[in-house]
Amino acid sequence: MSTLEKMRLDKWVWAARFYKTRSLAIEAIRLGRVQVNGKNAKPARDIAPGDLITIRKRLPPMHVEVLALSAVRGPAPVAQTLYRETPDSIEARERAAELRRLAPEPAHTRREGRPTKRDRRQMQRFRDR
Repeated sequence: MSTLEKMRLDKWVWAARFYKTRSLAIEAIRLGRVQVNGKNAKPARDIAPGDLITIRKRLPPMHVEVLALSAVRGPAPVAQTLYRETPDSIEARERAAELRRLAPEPAHTRREGRPTKRDRRQMQRFRDR
């Protein structure tokens, strides 16, 4: 980390390891998937510590507060020191994970369509009789 006062949004989300490449970060920002302080931003938008960034990469969106700026992309433990996820965001992500965990397996409710491996084996045994 350095003592930068402001830096480009696309560089920061890349350095904070939200996106693997800067070009992916730029594309996500252009598509409106990254917002700064609740407003859509351009990749060259300057951000500073204290800004609230919303990243809609997965559901639910992640809300993070910028704590520090870094001009280089470092290891993940260092990148995690650049931001702090808001408590509401953490709670929403945990709730969504719990709902996914409790959701029924879609294949169990299927009655039609392509047979499962078990179904195919049963059909083969029936044919072989």
